[in-house]
Amino acid sequence: MYRVREGVQLILASASPRRQQMLADLGLIFSLAPSDVDETLLPSETAPQAAQRLARAKARAAQAQWPDRAVLAADTLVALPDGRILGKPFDYDHARSMLKLLAGREHLVVSGYCLFWRGQEQCGAVESRVRFRNLMEAEIEAYLASGEPMDKAGAYAVQGLAAAFVEEVHGSFSNVVGLPLARIVDLLLRLGVIAPLGEGPR
Repeated sequence: MYRVREGVQLILASASPRRQQMLADLGLIFSLAPSDVDETLLPSETAPQAAQRLARAKARAAQAQWPDRAVLAADTLVALPDGRILGKPFDYDHARSMLKLLAGREHLVVSGYCLFWRGQEQCGAVESRVRFRNLMEAEIEAYLASGEPMDKAGAYAVQGLAAAFVEEVHGSFSNVVGLPLARIVDLLLRLGVIAPLGEGPR
């Protein structure tokens, strides 16, 4: 559907298989440069602030290595209505506690993104609201046994087995997966990083 423009090299500063797959499904060819940044949250930081800060840190780390390439990074966090932020679980007990907090209520999924290209830095955050149905403890235990929650913000994957938990999604679904595609594609098109297939070179 899209292609990276001639003369442009795109870097995805992420180790997330979900983000990689979403870009690949669009037809984009890119290289990977996962950034090892400290993801410790700062005191009084909101989820949009944290997600955007972490995305910027990842993009800057990769851009330092590849200054002549277009570098895209993202970071996704889950936040409860009271503002508590849920990142990736440390262990199974942590994942269990997260899932219990999410069960039967609505939460916010925030993906921060950042693109470096030709001296420009374009960063932002996209928010989606997700509601889980009530969950039985046996469901939570079965989900933990699958191993799926362990590298996911909020301890679940909406595109995976946890789809059975989700009653409603308000906003971008791809954002809940980990990359707000509509916002990202619009940005890449506007900055001339990608083009629709069939459009001639510029």
